[in-house]
Amino acid sequence: MNKKRIFALVIILITVAAIWTNPTREQHERVVKEKAEHLIKNQIDHKKQGFLDIGMRLFGNQVVQQFVEKGVVVENYYLFSLTKIKWQGQNNTIGLGAFGKVWISPKIDEKADEIIAIIKNM
Repeated sequence: MNKKRIFALVIILITVAAIWTNPTREQHERVVKEKAEHLIKNQIDHKKQGFLDIGMRLFGNQVVQQFVEKGVVVENYYLFSLTKIKWQGQNNTIGLGAFGKVWISPKIDEKADEIIAIIKNM
């Protein structure tokens, strides 16, 4: 086999693997939910951490779950997928999914700070 055929075969195999292992919507939602819970815990004072844990157990993370169900948009491009969040009428890209993994951008921390500031000022 010459180099062109080997290269073409490798590209085809990578493409098929990317399509086959593209993360599902549920995987995107699970990662966003975990990140949202982590951000909430970081925003609460350490003194109030126990109250937060009790509250999260009592409400079954309903607030986070509703946020994820209503606010998360997954755009599938077959080779990869994008995780977006609806906020103030806009879709903001916060993550990328490929090869069975979902990566969330560190920019979500900045966005979370903005959202928390808005909520605190209400």
